[in-house]
Amino acid sequence: MKLLTRKLAAKLQCNARQRAAALGQGRPEPDPLPVVRFFNPLGSASWLATELDEDGILFGLADLGLGCPELGSFALFELEDIRLPLGLKIERDIVFDPVLPLSVYTYAARQCGAIVTAQNKLAMAASALRARQLDR
Repeated sequence: MKLLTRKLAAKLQCNARQRAAALGQGRPEPDPLPVVRFFNPLGSASWLATELDEDGILFGLADLGLGCPELGSFALFELEDIRLPLGLKIERDIVFDPVLPLSVYTYAARQCGAIVTAQNKLAMAASALRARQLDR
């Protein structure tokens, strides 16, 4: 599976341009929704990306499974070059449906120590809030 479709790459590049424009004009940086999630199918590593520059460098939240997710840059080609046992590679989460900006995922992941745990807790919280709204 290709890690990035043209559509996803275009959205990531658009986010990068919007961030650069905001910084160039002295406006606050945008806080976009993550566009894509990559993961190690045999481990706990996970990456959420919001931007892609012309050199193939992504920006987002990286969690190598060590309990300390962090914001930063990571190279698309490096993710593509990772070879795992059984012939597996890093995969794109094809059902990833972000509902919150990257800052919220970052905060939750740092509190939980992992992106995946944070995603589960955020989904539970969103579900509980929706149920409350339906009860009203």
